[in-house]
Amino acid sequence: MHRSAAHALGAFLSENGIGVVYGGGNVGLMGALADGALSTKGEVIGVIPQALMEKELGHGGVTELHVVSSMHERKQMMVDLSDGFIALPGGFGTLDELFETLTWLQLSFHNKPVGLLNLGGFYDGLIDFIAHMSLQGFLKPEHAACVLVESDPASLLATMTDFRPPDLGKWIEKLAAETR
Repeated sequence: MHRSAAHALGAFLSENGIGVVYGGGNVGLMGALADGALSTKGEVIGVIPQALMEKELGHGGVTELHVVSSMHERKQMMVDLSDGFIALPGGFGTLDELFETLTWLQLSFHNKPVGLLNLGGFYDGLIDFIAHMSLQGFLKPEHAACVLVESDPASLLATMTDFRPPDLGKWIEKLAAETR
């Protein structure tokens, strides 16, 4: 994904009345996405740890910028402020936030949709691995299905709008009973 595509995605979200909550930086795809949303007068809320702010990575033009003390506090605030989550192509930080958000969904700490924008097949290997985890019994199929995948932003938003979290009851107790 190029910066211009991320910029266009930010504008698309803003034009559809969707605000952006993100890590607060002014670099990379997320900085470009924030710029795109801001270019169409969208709301953009950044949440950045003090350590990154000190490296002058904070975006100075966002609607609100929250400076927090740790990465954990950053992720918690982003979850609290958001109605859903979209992972763009990225690296370790993206995967960290993606899997923590999915884990919190699995544990019912939130019930918000989590989507992968699978541009150019970027996440194909990860999608296959999630299916593998489920087939191997490490992930319930209902939880694997919580990873919403589309290659088009409009389709992903529609899928996320229709999302309903699985109601598996006390699945941890059920899992313990199954292993006895």
